[in-house]
Amino acid sequence: MDGQISEIGQIISDRIAAFESPEGRFGATYAPGQGGVFRLWAPYLKEVELLYKKAGGRGNDFESYPMDGPFDVPGCEGMWTYHMPGAGPGDLYMFRSREQKPFADPASRYQPEGVFGASELVAQDYEWTDSGWRGIPTEEWVVYELHPGTFTSEGTFEGILRQLPRLRDLGVTTLEIMPVSQFPGERNWGYDGVFPHAVQNTYGRPEDLKRLVDQAHAHGLAIILDVVYNHLGPEGNVLYQCAPFVQDKYRTPWGDALNYDGSQSDPVRQYFLQTAWQWLTEYHFDGLRLDAVQTIFDTAPVPFLEELALVKRAAEQRMGRRLTLIAETDMNDPRILLPSEDGGMNMCGNWNDDLHHCLHALLTGERNGYYQDYGAVEQLARIYARGVAFEGEYSQYRGRRHGRPYTDVDRRRLVAQAQNHDQIGNRAYGDRLAANLPEEKIKLAASCVFLSPFMPLMFMGEEWAAKNPFIYFVDHQSPNLIVAVQEGRKREFAAFLEGENPPDPASEAEWRTCVLTSHPGSGDPVSGHLVRMYKELIALSRDFRRRDLFHPGTFDVSCDPERGAITMLCGAPGARHMICFSFSDEVTGPVKPDIDERTLWTILFRSSDYQPSSPANSGPQPGSPISLETFSLKPWSASVLMESPVHD
Repeated sequence: MDGQISEIGQIISDRIAAFESPEGRFGATYAPGQGGVFRLWAPYLKEVELLYKKAGGRGNDFESYPMDGPFDVPGCEGMWTYHMPGAGPGDLYMFRSREQKPFADPASRYQPEGVFGASELVAQDYEWTDSGWRGIPTEEWVVYELHPGTFTSEGTFEGILRQLPRLRDLGVTTLEIMPVSQFPGERNWGYDGVFPHAVQNTYGRPEDLKRLVDQAHAHGLAIILDVVYNHLGPEGNVLYQCAPFVQDKYRTPWGDALNYDGSQSDPVRQYFLQTAWQWLTEYHFDGLRLDAVQTIFDTAPVPFLEELALVKRAAEQRMGRRLTLIAETDMNDPRILLPSEDGGMNMCGNWNDDLHHCLHALLTGERNGYYQDYGAVEQLARIYARGVAFEGEYSQYRGRRHGRPYTDVDRRRLVAQAQNHDQIGNRAYGDRLAANLPEEKIKLAASCVFLSPFMPLMFMGEEWAAKNPFIYFVDHQSPNLIVAVQEGRKREFAAFLEGENPPDPASEAEWRTCVLTSHPGSGDPVSGHLVRMYKELIALSRDFRRRDLFHPGTFDVSCDPERGAITMLCGAPGARHMICFSFSDEVTGPVKPDIDERTLWTILFRSSDYQPSSPANSGPQPGSPISLETFSLKPWSASVLMESPVHD
């Protein structure tokens, strides 16, 4: 085993050396005093030329330079190179061959004119000010997911930057930025990216993204980036014409699967691992959220995810702090989190879809699609107690057994949410919970997430019950591709809309309805009492998880399905907390755990106390301790009680 680890470690060391060397990195690298080195992996092409234009040059006045190659390095055949001593930042370049029209660099760092334009040679000279940043323990993370193009009216990195003080004051610890890799047009979720190393030009320049990360750290916020390593978008994609980036053994729901285990897959791995190294070391991100890892098809002895975890570990050594990889997956498979010596992938955290699905079904009554497997109060209690609902039981929706037990997994490594971009945007109208539910259920939904053993995540605008939809939107240039997307959405939701059409994903007007133009403190009317509630919930969440009150040895869950009530008792005797949820239309008492009846309790939190007319200091006021005999739960509400000393 030690020999295998040593050999794998050498492979990673070789990869890191290549990432940081102009002669080893995919794409163009500028070094002061040395000019630019251009490297293109394109075994499919012959007689490749570099087309080059100095910054400020006129029109399409590109000069042509024959590239050297192809060089056949073992495992990486077909590498083309060119060294231009006079190259400088801001210069533009493209490639051309006999087989292809001029095309951008597949490893471009920036596309100032979009996916069909030339690439820009970018300097790495940003002056960072976060040398003292040591991060935030993931045990205390409160994640705020946002889409750069709709989070503010500006739709830019600069727009996000101006919201940092507000998010810090809310209590958020960690921002999750949806994908920023260059996609076609101006509007997209980001999962159709076609230049994985390039920053979306409509959001800002590379230095603007670095400034956002730098300032997030200055405000005490961690920041992670959503990345896509399972597929690439179709429009403007130049990778497939150059090399075997995809294979035909597998298909994802969004197109061809990437080639991680077939012939010439080593350079494909190198290319995508290079993006991870870039985001973690050049852009100083605190971690990556990996999209739909169950569609990263890979039968290699050392899977891509395991290799990615090793790259992350090397980046930690470089940056001098902990970094995080969170895998999105709906497979209920704890092996994602296990160390490689135990057959795992070494991920730091993974998604917990079971909590979202069960909570959504309970609050809305929906039972279509995957919600048919969910919706019982006792099932939610099981999720709190065991981490997931399905541990190998039969799933009606999937038509098979699903999941494995998470027995020995720290629940703080599971990411839970009541809403996120997928669960909102993949609905026919992109409607949020706030558009359909009464306020008491919205407050209960938030409470069920933040008062859970899991790492809580919230979606932008959730803290003030924004009613803006978040639809699926695109800005493709190809009319045929737009029609295909429109027809695909119609087919997907035909059974739910009864002849109506879903919002047009290509419509700019529909997209504008998704933009959050009103934020707390902006002067527009917002739900201030909800913001106050979120602040309190976030503070409780961080405190409970920091103190590990949900540790299995001091954590117990009780449930009364008939009354729709759940009670969680956590912490050591003498300093216990009781968390109570009511999913009932009636006032009810809490489920009483097996404790000394003489125990008295002080109320710390009640979701029902936060009302539109409540004062700024709304919430439970200090009072005399009470017994459970005199305590009741209002309909669709949550409460937190703290144990008081037992009196003889």
